[in-house]
Amino acid sequence: MPEPSIRRRTDRHVTHLTLDRPEALNALTPEGRDRLIALLGEASADPGVRAVILTGAGRGFCAGADLRGGGARGERIAGDVARTLRLGAQRLVAAVLDCEKPVIAAVNGTAAGLGAHLALACDLVLAAESARFIEVFVRRGLVPDGGGAYLLPRLVGPQRAKELMFFGDALTAPDAERLGLVNRVVPDGELDKTAREWAARLAAGPTRALALTKQLVNASMESDRATAFAAEAAAQEINMTTRDAQEGVTSFVERRATDFRGR
Repeated sequence: MPEPSIRRRTDRHVTHLTLDRPEALNALTPEGRDRLIALLGEASADPGVRAVILTGAGRGFCAGADLRGGGARGERIAGDVARTLRLGAQRLVAAVLDCEKPVIAAVNGTAAGLGAHLALACDLVLAAESARFIEVFVRRGLVPDGGGAYLLPRLVGPQRAKELMFFGDALTAPDAERLGLVNRVVPDGELDKTAREWAARLAAGPTRALALTKQLVNASMESDRATAFAAEAAAQEINMTTRDAQEGVTSFVERRATDFRGR
């Protein structure tokens, strides 16, 4: 079995995860997918990690799931496909959404199918000018998976989501930015620099407050006002026990710069 092709390095409290199968536009094998899930879980739990950058090697971000191994064909029994999705693509997207550290997608090229949903699940999305986003499922006669029908309507509304999913046309980075799928488009040569700058700012911030903020925002899409307000109050109660919250208040009173430690 080949080694999963995910490169990891951590520098200055930022974990860099690079999908590294450039010859296949970084399509995810089951082994690579599971490795990425594990690495996201490790970053989430590690107090020394305060932000994550996810990107791809070569000219593609991620072409989706690697179907060349024959996993999409052959005899099945009822329940096989649902189980595969639940334990595979859906678990990967959930690992991004549930990561307690902010995750930046640095989309350096084509993001198709599951690869697009992997990027859109991230907290912030930077895209190179050459990047493209493709809801490729309809081209294969498939239903969107990997959380696509959950993510897209929340980002662009149901009509736009249906347009993207019904036609499967490639969406340029500027068009993705216009629709609200991307935070910012930058020249190809500036993508890595911009991602590192954003991650450095996040890594210098109040890490627990950012985690709780992420949790509140993600949950707000399914919450009524009373539930959202109760969650907000509970999150603030928890956050006020952190060292960073106390530092933030103290530095304001003392009129000095903050020194957040991620605790």
